[in-house]
Amino acid sequence: MNTIHRNNNSKKIDMTKGSILKNVLLFAIPIIIGNVLQQTYTTVDTLVVSKNCTETALAAVGTSSQPVEVLLCIFLGIGSGVSILIAQNAGAGNHEKVVSISKTATSFVYLCGIPVTILGWFAAPLILGLMQVPSDVSKEALLYTRIILLGTIGNIGYNMNAGILRGLGDSVASLWFLVVSAVTNITLDVLFVAYFKMGVMGASLATMIALLLSWAVSMIYVKRKFPELEFTFLPGYYNGSDMGNILKIGLPIGLNNSLYSLGHMAMQVLVNKQGTEFIAGLAIGGRIAGLSNITIASMAASASTFAGQNYGAEEYSRLRTGYKKLPIFSGLITLAMGIVFVALRYPVLGIFTDNHLVLMYAARFVVVLMLSQWFFAIFNCLCNIVNGVGLVKYTTIVNLLMLWAVRIPAAYLISRFWDGKYVMVAFPISFIFGMVSMMLYCNFSKSFRSIIDKAG
Repeated sequence: MNTIHRNNNSKKIDMTKGSILKNVLLFAIPIIIGNVLQQTYTTVDTLVVSKNCTETALAAVGTSSQPVEVLLCIFLGIGSGVSILIAQNAGAGNHEKVVSISKTATSFVYLCGIPVTILGWFAAPLILGLMQVPSDVSKEALLYTRIILLGTIGNIGYNMNAGILRGLGDSVASLWFLVVSAVTNITLDVLFVAYFKMGVMGASLATMIALLLSWAVSMIYVKRKFPELEFTFLPGYYNGSDMGNILKIGLPIGLNNSLYSLGHMAMQVLVNKQGTEFIAGLAIGGRIAGLSNITIASMAASASTFAGQNYGAEEYSRLRTGYKKLPIFSGLITLAMGIVFVALRYPVLGIFTDNHLVLMYAARFVVVLMLSQWFFAIFNCLCNIVNGVGLVKYTTIVNLLMLWAVRIPAAYLISRFWDGKYVMVAFPISFIFGMVSMMLYCNFSKSFRSIIDKAG
Protein backbone atom coordinates (compact mmCIF):
# COMPACT_ATOMS: atom_id res chain seq x y z
CA MET A 1 0.00 0.00 0.00
CA ASN A 2 1.42 3.37 -1.02
CA THR A 3 1.45 6.06 1.62
CA ILE A 4 0.87 9.75 1.30
CA HIS A 5 4.00 11.63 2.25
CA ARG A 6 5.22 15.16 1.80
CA ASN A 7 8.35 17.15 1.19
CA ASN A 8 10.30 17.69 4.41
CA ASN A 9 9.82 21.45 4.06
CA SER A 10 6.11 21.11 4.82
CA LYS A 11 4.59 19.93 8.07
CA LYS A 12 1.67 17.62 8.76
CA ILE A 13 -0.21 17.62 12.05
CA ASP A 14 -1.50 14.26 13.24
CA MET A 15 -4.61 15.04 15.29
CA THR A 16 -4.74 11.51 16.72
CA LYS A 17 -1.65 12.01 18.90
CA GLY A 18 -0.28 14.53 21.39
CA SER A 19 -1.93 17.46 23.15
CA ILE A 20 -5.39 18.18 21.73
CA LEU A 21 -5.41 21.92 22.33
CA LYS A 22 -1.83 22.34 21.16
CA ASN A 23 -2.45 20.43 17.92
CA VAL A 24 -5.70 22.26 17.23
CA LEU A 25 -4.05 25.63 17.86
CA LEU A 26 -1.05 24.79 15.68
CA PHE A 27 -3.46 23.67 12.97
CA ALA A 28 -5.75 26.69 13.40
CA ILE A 29 -3.10 29.45 13.47
CA PRO A 30 -2.17 29.16 9.77
CA ILE A 31 -5.89 29.03 8.89
CA ILE A 32 -6.50 32.15 10.98
CA ILE A 33 -3.66 34.00 9.28
CA GLY A 34 -4.84 32.76 5.91
CA ASN A 35 -8.41 33.81 6.58
CA VAL A 36 -7.16 37.24 7.65
CA LEU A 37 -5.47 37.48 4.27
CA GLN A 38 -8.70 36.37 2.58
CA GLN A 39 -10.53 39.03 4.54
CA THR A 40 -8.18 41.58 3.03
CA TYR A 41 -9.82 40.91 -0.34
CA THR A 42 -12.98 42.63 0.80
CA THR A 43 -11.42 44.86 3.47
CA VAL A 44 -8.92 46.41 1.06
CA ASP A 45 -11.71 46.82 -1.49
CA THR A 46 -13.72 48.66 1.13
CA LEU A 47 -10.82 50.82 2.33
CA VAL A 48 -9.53 51.79 -1.11
CA VAL A 49 -13.00 52.37 -2.51
CA SER A 50 -14.02 54.45 0.53
CA LYS A 51 -10.98 56.69 0.12
CA ASN A 52 -11.14 57.07 -3.65
CA CYS A 53 -14.79 56.70 -4.63
CA THR A 54 -18.29 57.82 -3.62
CA GLU A 55 -20.43 56.36 -0.85
CA THR A 56 -22.62 54.69 -3.49
CA ALA A 57 -19.56 52.79 -4.71
CA LEU A 58 -18.81 51.73 -1.12
CA ALA A 59 -22.40 50.55 -0.70
CA ALA A 60 -22.14 48.63 -4.00
CA VAL A 61 -19.07 46.72 -2.78
CA GLY A 62 -20.78 46.00 0.55
CA THR A 63 -24.01 44.66 -0.91
CA SER A 64 -22.59 42.74 -3.87
CA SER A 65 -20.83 40.01 -1.91
CA GLN A 66 -24.11 38.33 -0.95
CA PRO A 67 -25.28 37.02 -4.37
CA VAL A 68 -21.79 35.72 -5.15
CA GLU A 69 -21.71 33.95 -1.80
CA VAL A 70 -25.01 32.19 -2.55
CA LEU A 71 -23.65 30.68 -5.75
CA LEU A 72 -20.34 29.63 -4.21
CA CYS A 73 -21.40 28.31 -0.81
CA ILE A 74 -22.92 25.06 -2.01
CA PHE A 75 -19.62 24.10 -3.65
CA LEU A 76 -17.56 25.29 -0.71
CA GLY A 77 -19.67 22.97 1.44
CA ILE A 78 -18.82 20.12 -0.92
CA GLY A 79 -15.18 21.06 -0.39
CA SER A 80 -15.77 20.59 3.33
CA GLY A 81 -17.13 17.14 2.51
CA VAL A 82 -13.88 16.36 0.68
CA SER A 83 -11.87 17.50 3.71
CA ILE A 84 -13.91 15.37 6.12
CA LEU A 85 -13.64 12.23 3.97
CA ILE A 86 -9.91 12.65 3.47
CA ALA A 87 -9.43 13.22 7.22
CA GLN A 88 -11.38 10.06 8.01
CA ASN A 89 -9.50 7.94 5.47
CA ALA A 90 -6.14 9.44 6.41
CA GLY A 91 -6.86 8.63 10.05
CA ALA A 92 -7.77 5.07 9.05
CA GLY A 93 -4.63 4.75 6.89
CA ASN A 94 -6.61 4.16 3.67
CA HIS A 95 -4.27 6.03 1.35
CA GLU A 96 -5.65 4.66 -1.94
CA LYS A 97 -9.03 6.13 -1.08
CA VAL A 98 -7.38 9.48 -0.27
CA VAL A 99 -5.88 9.48 -3.78
CA SER A 100 -9.18 8.60 -5.43
CA ILE A 101 -11.16 11.26 -3.54
CA SER A 102 -8.57 13.93 -4.35
CA LYS A 103 -8.59 13.18 -8.08
CA THR A 104 -12.38 13.06 -8.20
CA ALA A 105 -12.55 16.43 -6.42
CA THR A 106 -10.27 17.98 -9.07
CA SER A 107 -12.63 16.94 -11.87
CA PHE A 108 -15.59 18.24 -9.89
CA VAL A 109 -14.08 21.76 -9.81
CA TYR A 110 -14.37 22.05 -13.58
CA LEU A 111 -17.71 20.27 -13.87
CA CYS A 112 -19.31 22.82 -11.56
CA GLY A 113 -17.13 25.95 -11.69
CA ILE A 114 -17.76 26.78 -15.35
CA PRO A 115 -21.58 26.36 -15.29
CA VAL A 116 -21.85 28.34 -12.04
CA THR A 117 -19.92 31.24 -13.57
CA ILE A 118 -22.24 31.35 -16.60
CA LEU A 119 -25.39 30.98 -14.50
CA GLY A 120 -24.29 33.68 -12.08
CA TRP A 121 -23.52 36.18 -14.85
CA PHE A 122 -27.05 36.02 -16.24
CA ALA A 123 -28.80 35.67 -12.87
CA ALA A 124 -27.03 38.62 -11.22
CA PRO A 125 -29.52 41.36 -12.30
CA LEU A 126 -32.47 39.32 -11.05
CA ILE A 127 -30.80 38.57 -7.72
CA LEU A 128 -29.85 42.19 -7.09
CA GLY A 129 -33.40 43.21 -7.99
CA LEU A 130 -34.82 40.77 -5.45
CA MET A 131 -32.46 42.25 -2.88
CA GLN A 132 -34.03 45.68 -3.50
CA VAL A 133 -30.64 47.30 -3.99
CA PRO A 134 -31.17 51.11 -4.11
CA SER A 135 -31.26 52.56 -7.63
CA ASP A 136 -28.22 54.75 -7.02
CA VAL A 137 -26.21 51.64 -6.10
CA SER A 138 -27.57 48.99 -8.49
CA LYS A 139 -25.47 49.73 -11.58
CA GLU A 140 -22.14 49.53 -9.79
CA ALA A 141 -23.32 46.55 -7.71
CA LEU A 142 -24.11 44.62 -10.91
CA LEU A 143 -20.71 45.44 -12.39
CA TYR A 144 -18.90 44.33 -9.22
CA THR A 145 -20.92 41.10 -8.97
CA ARG A 146 -20.37 40.04 -12.58
CA ILE A 147 -16.63 40.64 -12.56
CA ILE A 148 -16.18 38.78 -9.26
CA LEU A 149 -18.12 35.86 -10.75
CA LEU A 150 -15.42 35.44 -13.40
CA GLY A 151 -13.17 34.28 -10.58
CA THR A 152 -15.68 31.65 -9.40
CA ILE A 153 -13.76 28.62 -10.63
CA GLY A 154 -10.65 29.92 -8.89
CA ASN A 155 -12.53 30.30 -5.62
CA ILE A 156 -14.01 26.81 -5.85
CA GLY A 157 -10.71 25.27 -6.95
CA TYR A 158 -8.66 26.89 -4.20
CA ASN A 159 -11.10 25.87 -1.46
CA MET A 160 -11.27 22.31 -2.82
CA ASN A 161 -7.47 22.02 -2.77
CA ALA A 162 -7.30 23.60 0.67
CA GLY A 163 -9.85 21.03 1.86
CA ILE A 164 -7.68 18.20 0.57
CA LEU A 165 -4.66 19.57 2.41
CA ARG A 166 -6.59 20.21 5.64
CA GLY A 167 -7.87 16.64 5.59
CA LEU A 168 -4.28 15.44 5.39
CA GLY A 169 -3.36 17.63 8.37
CA ASP A 170 -1.70 20.45 6.43
CA SER A 171 -3.01 23.92 7.25
CA VAL A 172 0.24 25.78 6.53
CA ALA A 173 0.34 25.46 2.75
CA SER A 174 -2.95 27.34 2.27
CA LEU A 175 -1.44 30.27 4.13
CA TRP A 176 1.31 30.65 1.55
CA PHE A 177 -1.19 30.43 -1.30
CA LEU A 178 -3.08 33.31 0.26
CA VAL A 179 0.02 35.39 0.91
CA VAL A 180 0.64 35.50 -2.83
CA SER A 181 -3.02 36.14 -3.54
CA ALA A 182 -3.43 38.87 -0.90
CA VAL A 183 -0.33 40.74 -2.00
CA THR A 184 -1.63 40.61 -5.57
CA ASN A 185 -5.05 41.82 -4.49
CA ILE A 186 -3.69 44.76 -2.48
CA THR A 187 -1.25 45.79 -5.21
CA LEU A 188 -3.88 45.68 -7.94
CA ASP A 189 -6.43 47.48 -5.74
CA VAL A 190 -4.08 50.40 -5.28
CA LEU A 191 -3.08 50.34 -8.95
CA PHE A 192 -6.58 50.03 -10.47
CA VAL A 193 -8.61 52.11 -8.01
CA ALA A 194 -6.26 54.67 -6.49
CA TYR A 195 -3.93 55.23 -9.46
CA PHE A 196 -6.01 54.49 -12.59
CA LYS A 197 -9.29 55.63 -10.93
CA MET A 198 -11.22 52.59 -12.20
CA GLY A 199 -13.60 52.61 -9.20
CA VAL A 200 -15.74 49.54 -8.55
CA MET A 201 -14.50 47.87 -11.73
CA GLY A 202 -10.91 48.11 -10.54
CA ALA A 203 -11.71 46.71 -7.10
CA SER A 204 -13.57 43.72 -8.57
CA LEU A 205 -10.85 43.03 -11.16
CA ALA A 206 -8.22 42.96 -8.41
CA THR A 207 -10.21 40.44 -6.39
CA MET A 208 -11.01 38.26 -9.41
CA ILE A 209 -7.36 38.01 -10.45
CA ALA A 210 -6.32 37.23 -6.86
CA LEU A 211 -8.84 34.38 -6.64
CA LEU A 212 -7.59 32.77 -9.84
CA LEU A 213 -3.99 33.13 -8.73
CA SER A 214 -4.60 31.43 -5.37
CA TRP A 215 -6.08 28.44 -7.22
CA ALA A 216 -3.14 28.24 -9.62
CA VAL A 217 -0.60 28.33 -6.79
CA SER A 218 -2.50 25.65 -4.84
CA MET A 219 -2.52 23.31 -7.85
CA ILE A 220 1.23 23.67 -8.35
CA TYR A 221 1.91 23.01 -4.66
CA VAL A 222 -0.23 19.87 -4.41
CA LYS A 223 1.24 18.40 -7.59
CA ARG A 224 4.85 19.02 -6.51
CA LYS A 225 4.61 18.17 -2.81
CA PHE A 226 2.25 15.17 -3.07
CA PRO A 227 3.25 13.18 -6.17
CA GLU A 228 1.45 10.12 -4.76
CA LEU A 229 -1.87 11.95 -5.15
CA GLU A 230 -1.32 11.86 -8.94
CA PHE A 231 -2.76 15.37 -9.04
CA THR A 232 -3.50 16.86 -12.48
CA PHE A 233 -4.20 20.44 -13.52
CA LEU A 234 -7.02 19.35 -15.82
CA PRO A 235 -9.81 16.83 -15.09
CA GLY A 236 -8.86 13.28 -15.98
CA TYR A 237 -10.37 10.94 -13.38
CA TYR A 238 -13.82 10.53 -11.85
CA ASN A 239 -15.03 7.89 -9.38
CA GLY A 240 -18.80 7.81 -9.03
CA SER A 241 -18.74 6.08 -5.66
CA ASP A 242 -16.33 8.63 -4.21
CA MET A 243 -18.37 11.48 -5.63
CA GLY A 244 -21.47 9.97 -4.04
CA ASN A 245 -19.77 9.88 -0.65
CA ILE A 246 -18.50 13.44 -1.09
CA LEU A 247 -22.02 14.64 -1.92
CA LYS A 248 -23.55 12.65 0.93
CA ILE A 249 -21.52 14.65 3.43
CA GLY A 250 -20.76 17.84 1.52
CA LEU A 251 -24.10 18.53 -0.18
CA PRO A 252 -26.09 19.03 3.05
CA ILE A 253 -23.33 21.36 4.28
CA GLY A 254 -23.31 23.17 0.94
CA LEU A 255 -27.09 23.49 0.72
CA ASN A 256 -27.11 24.74 4.27
CA ASN A 257 -24.44 27.31 3.43
CA SER A 258 -26.25 28.37 0.29
CA LEU A 259 -29.62 28.73 2.00
CA TYR A 260 -27.81 30.52 4.80
CA SER A 261 -26.44 32.98 2.26
CA LEU A 262 -29.91 33.44 0.83
CA GLY A 263 -30.95 34.31 4.36
CA HIS A 264 -28.18 36.90 4.50
CA MET A 265 -29.63 38.35 1.33
CA ALA A 266 -33.03 38.49 3.00
CA MET A 267 -31.37 40.31 5.88
CA GLN A 268 -29.69 42.60 3.36
CA VAL A 269 -33.12 43.57 2.03
CA LEU A 270 -34.01 44.89 5.50
CA VAL A 271 -30.66 46.68 5.64
CA ASN A 272 -31.12 48.19 2.18
CA LYS A 273 -34.42 49.72 3.21
CA GLN A 274 -32.57 51.89 5.73
CA GLY A 275 -30.68 53.88 3.07
CA THR A 276 -27.19 54.22 1.61
CA GLU A 277 -25.47 55.49 4.78
CA PHE A 278 -26.79 52.59 6.82
CA ILE A 279 -25.67 50.10 4.12
CA ALA A 280 -22.21 51.68 4.08
CA GLY A 281 -22.01 51.61 7.89
CA LEU A 282 -22.83 47.91 8.10
CA ALA A 283 -20.44 47.19 5.22
CA ILE A 284 -17.62 48.77 7.23
CA GLY A 285 -18.70 47.25 10.55
CA GLY A 286 -18.97 43.87 8.87
CA ARG A 287 -15.29 43.98 7.93
CA ILE A 288 -14.34 44.40 11.59
CA ALA A 289 -16.81 41.77 12.83
CA GLY A 290 -15.50 39.47 10.11
CA LEU A 291 -12.07 39.45 11.74
CA SER A 292 -13.56 37.79 14.81
CA ASN A 293 -15.46 35.37 12.61
CA ILE A 294 -12.12 34.31 11.12
CA THR A 295 -11.06 32.82 14.45
CA ILE A 296 -14.40 31.08 14.80
CA ALA A 297 -14.19 29.55 11.32
CA SER A 298 -10.57 28.52 11.81
CA MET A 299 -11.21 26.79 15.12
CA ALA A 300 -14.24 25.09 13.58
CA ALA A 301 -12.19 23.84 10.61
CA SER A 302 -9.59 22.49 13.03
CA ALA A 303 -12.31 20.79 15.07
CA SER A 304 -13.68 19.13 11.94
CA THR A 305 -10.27 17.73 10.98
CA PHE A 306 -9.66 16.65 14.58
CA ALA A 307 -12.99 14.82 14.70
CA GLY A 308 -12.54 13.24 11.26
CA GLN A 309 -9.05 11.90 11.90
CA ASN A 310 -9.85 10.54 15.36
CA TYR A 311 -13.12 9.01 14.18
CA GLY A 312 -11.29 7.30 11.31
CA ALA A 313 -8.58 6.08 13.69
CA GLU A 314 -11.23 4.93 16.21
CA GLU A 315 -9.70 7.11 18.92
CA TYR A 316 -13.06 7.61 20.63
CA SER A 317 -11.71 8.59 24.05
CA ARG A 318 -9.65 11.36 22.47
CA LEU A 319 -12.64 12.44 20.40
CA ARG A 320 -14.77 12.72 23.53
CA THR A 321 -12.15 14.82 25.32
CA GLY A 322 -11.88 17.19 22.36
CA TYR A 323 -15.65 17.50 22.10
CA LYS A 324 -15.71 18.80 25.68
CA LYS A 325 -12.72 21.16 25.49
CA LEU A 326 -12.68 22.69 22.03
CA PRO A 327 -16.05 24.56 22.01
CA ILE A 328 -15.29 26.20 25.37
CA PHE A 329 -11.81 27.18 24.21
CA SER A 330 -13.18 28.67 20.99
CA GLY A 331 -15.82 30.64 22.87
CA LEU A 332 -13.29 32.14 25.30
CA ILE A 333 -10.94 33.23 22.51
CA THR A 334 -13.80 34.84 20.61
CA LEU A 335 -15.07 36.71 23.67
CA ALA A 336 -11.59 38.08 24.41
CA MET A 337 -11.22 39.28 20.83
CA GLY A 338 -14.66 40.85 20.94
CA ILE A 339 -13.82 42.94 24.01
CA VAL A 340 -10.62 44.20 22.35
CA PHE A 341 -12.37 45.12 19.09
CA VAL A 342 -15.17 46.94 20.90
CA ALA A 343 -12.62 48.99 22.87
CA LEU A 344 -10.82 49.98 19.65
CA ARG A 345 -13.85 50.36 17.40
CA TYR A 346 -13.77 54.12 16.78
CA PRO A 347 -10.08 54.44 15.85
CA VAL A 348 -10.32 51.41 13.56
CA LEU A 349 -13.62 52.36 11.93
CA GLY A 350 -12.37 55.92 11.49
CA ILE A 351 -9.84 54.60 9.00
CA PHE A 352 -12.67 53.78 6.61
CA THR A 353 -14.86 56.87 6.86
CA ASP A 354 -15.24 60.32 8.38
CA ASN A 355 -18.99 60.41 7.79
CA HIS A 356 -20.58 60.74 11.25
CA LEU A 357 -23.72 58.71 10.50
CA VAL A 358 -21.86 55.94 8.70
CA LEU A 359 -19.40 55.73 11.61
CA MET A 360 -22.21 55.60 14.17
CA TYR A 361 -24.00 52.75 12.40
CA ALA A 362 -20.74 50.84 11.95
CA ALA A 363 -19.83 51.22 15.64
CA ARG A 364 -23.28 50.03 16.74
CA PHE A 365 -22.96 46.94 14.54
CA VAL A 366 -19.51 46.13 15.96
CA VAL A 367 -20.68 46.37 19.59
CA VAL A 368 -23.70 44.11 19.06
CA LEU A 369 -21.84 41.49 17.02
CA MET A 370 -18.52 41.38 18.84
CA LEU A 371 -20.02 40.94 22.30
CA SER A 372 -22.26 38.08 21.19
CA GLN A 373 -20.18 36.07 18.71
CA TRP A 374 -18.82 33.83 21.44
CA PHE A 375 -22.22 32.09 21.44
CA PHE A 376 -21.73 31.47 17.72
CA ALA A 377 -18.17 30.21 18.32
CA ILE A 378 -19.41 27.46 20.65
CA PHE A 379 -22.24 26.59 18.27
CA ASN A 380 -19.97 26.43 15.21
CA CYS A 381 -17.34 24.32 16.92
CA LEU A 382 -19.94 21.78 18.05
CA CYS A 383 -21.40 21.70 14.53
CA ASN A 384 -18.04 20.91 12.98
CA ILE A 385 -17.21 18.17 15.46
CA VAL A 386 -20.52 16.53 14.61
CA ASN A 387 -19.89 17.07 10.88
CA GLY A 388 -16.42 15.57 11.25
CA VAL A 389 -17.87 12.20 12.25
CA GLY A 390 -20.28 12.34 9.30
CA LEU A 391 -23.51 13.33 11.07
CA VAL A 392 -24.40 16.36 8.95
CA LYS A 393 -28.21 16.28 8.86
CA TYR A 394 -29.00 17.79 12.26
CA THR A 395 -26.41 20.54 11.95
CA THR A 396 -27.97 21.51 8.62
CA ILE A 397 -31.42 21.69 10.18
CA VAL A 398 -30.23 23.78 13.14
CA ASN A 399 -28.36 26.20 10.87
CA LEU A 400 -31.43 26.75 8.74
CA LEU A 401 -33.72 27.18 11.74
CA MET A 402 -31.27 29.58 13.34
CA LEU A 403 -31.47 31.81 10.28
CA TRP A 404 -34.93 31.37 8.77
CA ALA A 405 -36.97 30.66 11.90
CA VAL A 406 -35.13 32.95 14.32
CA ARG A 407 -32.81 35.62 12.85
CA ILE A 408 -34.85 36.82 9.87
CA PRO A 409 -38.22 36.88 11.74
CA ALA A 410 -36.53 38.65 14.67
CA ALA A 411 -34.99 41.22 12.31
CA TYR A 412 -38.33 41.80 10.66
CA LEU A 413 -40.09 42.28 14.00
CA ILE A 414 -37.37 44.68 15.16
CA SER A 415 -37.65 46.63 11.91
CA ARG A 416 -41.44 46.61 12.01
CA PHE A 417 -42.15 47.37 15.66
CA TRP A 418 -38.97 49.00 16.98
CA ASP A 419 -36.34 50.62 14.77
CA GLY A 420 -34.85 49.27 11.51
CA LYS A 421 -31.51 50.78 12.47
CA TYR A 422 -31.22 48.05 15.15
CA VAL A 423 -31.83 44.99 12.94
CA MET A 424 -28.40 43.65 13.95
CA VAL A 425 -29.84 42.71 17.38
CA ALA A 426 -31.34 39.70 15.58
CA PHE A 427 -27.85 38.18 15.35
CA PRO A 428 -27.24 37.50 19.06
CA ILE A 429 -30.79 36.16 19.39
CA SER A 430 -30.06 33.57 16.68
CA PHE A 431 -26.59 32.79 18.06
CA ILE A 432 -28.04 31.82 21.45
CA PHE A 433 -30.70 29.65 19.78
CA GLY A 434 -28.08 27.81 17.73
CA MET A 435 -25.76 27.20 20.67
CA VAL A 436 -28.51 25.82 22.90
CA SER A 437 -29.83 23.59 20.08
CA MET A 438 -26.42 22.03 19.44
CA MET A 439 -25.74 21.52 23.14
CA LEU A 440 -29.05 19.66 23.44
CA TYR A 441 -28.24 17.52 20.39
CA CYS A 442 -24.79 16.57 21.60
CA ASN A 443 -26.13 15.56 25.00
CA PHE A 444 -29.24 13.64 23.91
CA SER A 445 -28.70 12.40 20.32
CA LYS A 446 -28.42 8.61 20.18
CA SER A 447 -26.36 8.76 16.97
CA PHE A 448 -23.76 11.11 18.39
CA ARG A 449 -23.74 9.58 21.87
CA SER A 450 -23.18 6.11 20.38
CA ILE A 451 -19.85 7.42 19.03
CA ILE A 452 -18.79 9.53 22.00
CA ASP A 453 -19.78 6.93 24.59
CA LYS A 454 -17.48 4.32 23.02
CA ALA A 455 -14.79 6.19 24.95
CA GLY A 456 -16.28 5.10 28.21
